[in-house]
Amino acid sequence: MRENVFSIPPHARFLPTLVNGVLEGPLLGDWSRSDPFWLTDVTIFLPTRRARLALAQAFADALGGGAMLPDIRTFGGDETEEESFLDVEEVASTPTPVPRIVRRFLLSELVEKWLSAQPASIEQDGLANPAHVLSMADSLARLIDDFQIEGVEATAICSVVPDELAGRWQQTLQFLEIALAAWPDILAQRGEIDGATLRNLRLGRQEKTLEQRFCDRPVVAAGSTGSVPATARLLRAITLLPRGVLVLPGLDTTMPQRIFDALLDQDTNPHGHPQYGLAQLLNKLERLPQGVPELTSSSTDTRTLVIRNALALAGETRNWSAARSAFDRIDLEQALSGVTMVSAPTEQAEARAVALAARDMLAQNRTVGIVTPDRNLARRIAAELRRFEIEVDDAAGTPLFQSRAGRLARLILSLAVRRFAPVDLMALLRNRYVTLGRSRAQIARISDLMEFALLRGQRPAPGLAGLRVLLEQNLQNKLPHAPIKLNTREGGEIRELLDRIGEALDSVLSLLEMENFTSGQLAGALTTCIPRISASPGDSSPLHLPGIEEMQGWAQELAQTQPPGPALSPRTALGALEALMAGQSVRARTTAHPGISIWGRLEARLQSADLMIACGLNEGVWPEVADPGPWLSRGMRMGVGLDPPERQHGLAAHDFEMALGGKNVVLAWSERIGTGPATPSRLVQRLSAFVGEEYAGAMRMRGEKWLQIGRRLDEAGPPRPAARPQPRPPAHLRPRRLSITEVETLFRSPFDLYAKHVLKLRPIDPLGEELGVRERGSFIHDIFEQFVVNNHDPLDKDAQLHLDELAAKAFSVLDEFPDRRDIWLRRFRAASEGYLSFERARATEVEKRFAEKNLLWSFPVEGERISLTGRADRIDLLKAGGFEIIDFKTGSLPTPKEMRSFLAPQLLLEALIVREAGFEGNEPAPARALTYIKIGAGPKAFELTPFALEKGCELQEAVDELHRRFSAHVSALLLRDNLEMAPRLMPKANQNFAGPYDHLARADEWTEIDGAEAEL
Repeated sequence: MRENVFSIPPHARFLPTLVNGVLEGPLLGDWSRSDPFWLTDVTIFLPTRRARLALAQAFADALGGGAMLPDIRTFGGDETEEESFLDVEEVASTPTPVPRIVRRFLLSELVEKWLSAQPASIEQDGLANPAHVLSMADSLARLIDDFQIEGVEATAICSVVPDELAGRWQQTLQFLEIALAAWPDILAQRGEIDGATLRNLRLGRQEKTLEQRFCDRPVVAAGSTGSVPATARLLRAITLLPRGVLVLPGLDTTMPQRIFDALLDQDTNPHGHPQYGLAQLLNKLERLPQGVPELTSSSTDTRTLVIRNALALAGETRNWSAARSAFDRIDLEQALSGVTMVSAPTEQAEARAVALAARDMLAQNRTVGIVTPDRNLARRIAAELRRFEIEVDDAAGTPLFQSRAGRLARLILSLAVRRFAPVDLMALLRNRYVTLGRSRAQIARISDLMEFALLRGQRPAPGLAGLRVLLEQNLQNKLPHAPIKLNTREGGEIRELLDRIGEALDSVLSLLEMENFTSGQLAGALTTCIPRISASPGDSSPLHLPGIEEMQGWAQELAQTQPPGPALSPRTALGALEALMAGQSVRARTTAHPGISIWGRLEARLQSADLMIACGLNEGVWPEVADPGPWLSRGMRMGVGLDPPERQHGLAAHDFEMALGGKNVVLAWSERIGTGPATPSRLVQRLSAFVGEEYAGAMRMRGEKWLQIGRRLDEAGPPRPAARPQPRPPAHLRPRRLSITEVETLFRSPFDLYAKHVLKLRPIDPLGEELGVRERGSFIHDIFEQFVVNNHDPLDKDAQLHLDELAAKAFSVLDEFPDRRDIWLRRFRAASEGYLSFERARATEVEKRFAEKNLLWSFPVEGERISLTGRADRIDLLKAGGFEIIDFKTGSLPTPKEMRSFLAPQLLLEALIVREAGFEGNEPAPARALTYIKIGAGPKAFELTPFALEKGCELQEAVDELHRRFSAHVSALLLRDNLEMAPRLMPKANQNFAGPYDHLARADEWTEIDGAEAEL
């Protein structure tokens, strides 16, 4: 048999070795090289266009920079030269490929009709979620491609026995039988075919016309593993040409026959082995790996042997000990000396370490190739390289959804869908590309005014109208909690900005008023808004928005696509936007550094560099998850004749093996991805396990260098925690008027009073804070107050009706959020029943009820007047005489220990004021009882909890003791300035949230963040 199948091992640079094999090596046999144009008669097929360009450059470099090059083509490329060798009817009948977005929407129609028959898939508006529909359509498209690429007839789906499957799978099979049978007819009616079918057709035509086109001229097919059956047939046809040659990437030519046989045995599950695809191809070529020569004069590289042993079939791992002992220690050390492992704590640390290693190599005027299937990691690496002023060529670009234009579109749609919610409004106005015809400085200044004058501490009604109402209220001084009071000029600026936002977003706002709309309409509305929202002042040039051209092209394509895709609604538009932008990318327009590139695994095949960095080596990333998809299980795929999903693991392992062939290699992974722990790739684990901890530890130690440098880049020196603050303001600045709740603060954390009364600082509410437990408690207190103020009798048969009416009015502020309103109303109804039961049970004991009464008492301490203010939830005048003071609690009650130690002084202070000063027209009188009542619907709700006193202590004695302690604290901490107003003197042991001024006191720096307080 003629020697026309060769291999280039991983440790040899593929393209330069291929060039040498053509120019001087055995690939062309006795083909004459005397003619000056002899090279133009040579045809070379490669798997990718990137490899095609790189090979052209390799030939130019080898021939001195300028030469006539061979004819370099891609497998199944769009060249039309073969058409002259085909029948005219065959050429004329070639359908056009169906556009990707058209195919996606056609399949989504099928999926949507199927999902409409599944009640669980239908949303409230009667439609299936469009993002889910598009995801299902994409997975269906991949399944169709698998059938076409692997040459499996769609009718094979009928071979799966549905009776043996669960009900879900039976329904899925019924759909697939219909969809796979109908799909070719759908395309035929449009005069189109799938891209995979067209590629198979082109590969078939290349195979059919080989002999006529090339005759006895040299034809070299290089770099393909033949994983696509049509490609494998073309490769076989090339080997049958008189001068046809096949060059395989990384074939293990030392593979024993038993391993080769095992790779051909499907029962041993060999699909994840790096040599699986090549073994299948050799079997089709009727060749054995031992008979394939390598295009390199060097002997088999030690590192290559190590990698092949590490990635051996599962059954061969029992021979690892013997295989490892066969390596000489010195040879093993030399083989692994160029391999560095980076086990980074986070993805960001991984990206930084990779960038540092790349920068070091570039500084030596050497080339760097970064390979990762993780596009987010690629973006992180590119960002880290920019800190060193290195722009990198990223083959995949930035996804449109995550580009600058995509982000702006997301912000616009989010703001419109959420009806100008505060967080969304500020997010849009903080975007650097939002100018609205003004300068960025003006937009930033007005945005600050809007945030603190209208949004902080407020809950505007939805839409621009709600913001305008708040604006007028602020100008009229009717927003008591607004941190900033606006003047007329500032109000006019905000009013104008709101008008401009409304005009800029008009197209999207109008679209969202429709019940349903198309993807094209949504894209068109967004691309109409973006130029308006990013309009620059007339005297300045507009700031270029990266990705805007790609977004406009995307919108135009969607507008022209028929069918229009899944119907969208205002509720689903935001979630569908990312799915609609999937597959669109934005390439950087900056000049990239010529010595470095970022490749995906596919783009990296056949490429080489002085330093190869394989990163993202985490399980589930490289290799990816072996997911068969939602349509067929693994067993069902194999039952119809498709490869199992772990076939991709074999390709990933082969890419890993080829990447490790370089002299200098960095392997990087992260110990955490997102917020969860991550596992190193099985490929890395196998390599570490085979070589042993001694060598694996040495490789990790080399990687630790880059991690340490990365940590030092942003290191600000050892932390210097702040000491407990000890402010001593002059006594005349310390407060003389305290509320009842501030007395507990005086006992526990005087610093908070210093911050509030001396520094005049007030906590600012979070932006866009939603109504929560605190507000619900306030509503309930207000309802119970109005019930008493309106003199409703709890014994009245309509008492529950009155409470319901008061609740409906109180909770009406939630009318824009009906779900939450209804939940809160239901909870209140249960609580109100307990409240009425409580009131009715004690109706015979109460003479009169007083709700939410203001309390005030001024008294002397060392000659100065101290004022104590408060507001009592309930004060009941008892028929037996005296008052009972009640505190309704929607939260937790103070513990008995806190009550006895006077650290829960509220009720005692209220009793003190009532006894000494009375309240709102009522003469002073002692309280007979202090009671806590828990509001709720549980078994402990509305149970009376008397204030806990020390054994043998009377209530008025406790009131007197609290008065004495309070006066002593006032004297020591407020009337003198020799003691500091320190924070957290007696913090609550069970408090699991920070106090309002803890961040100002930097409490976390001088207390234990986790666990108990530090000893101070």
